[in-house]
Amino acid sequence: MISPVRLAHIVFRTNQLQNMIDWYCTVLGAHVVFANDRIAFLTYDEEHHRIALIATQTFAPRAPSPSVGFYHSAFTYEGLEQLLATFDRLTGEGIKPWRTINHGPTISFYYADPDGNDVELQVDRFADARDAELWMAGEAFARNPIGIELDPEDLRRRLSSGEDVADIMRRDDEVLA
Repeated sequence: MISPVRLAHIVFRTNQLQNMIDWYCTVLGAHVVFANDRIAFLTYDEEHHRIALIATQTFAPRAPSPSVGFYHSAFTYEGLEQLLATFDRLTGEGIKPWRTINHGPTISFYYADPDGNDVELQVDRFADARDAELWMAGEAFARNPIGIELDPEDLRRRLSSGEDVADIMRRDDEVLA
């Protein structure tokens, strides 16, 4: 079987195009590649667009409670320092995460865009995807595949104190051998 080489982009329908453009540009440090009053293409890296926003008609509002379907998108930062710097920048803009959690393979901060779509900003714990998969096959993940809530200020304090990043990234419920 031949697999894709990467995930190229995510497309959202919206009734508030400019708010969504502003939010994704702020949160992801993206810029507009093209926009008019019906569509926008945004990117933050070498891809021609990572986010597309479609406002071609008035769409039905989001369901009032969770339902089946797409849950969230996730964007990975280089390291814990970059994730915390992004947290600080966004907090300064009045954009706060609704959940911060150590999943085990990642530390993740969850935000809601203006339309209520969840966006995860994360940092990988393991340098290699295979190491993450091995960890996920272990006892700690089997006991708790969601993870443990955390405080970004505690992460900052631990990082500032000189604690090793590998120790900070470790979940508190892991049994050390």
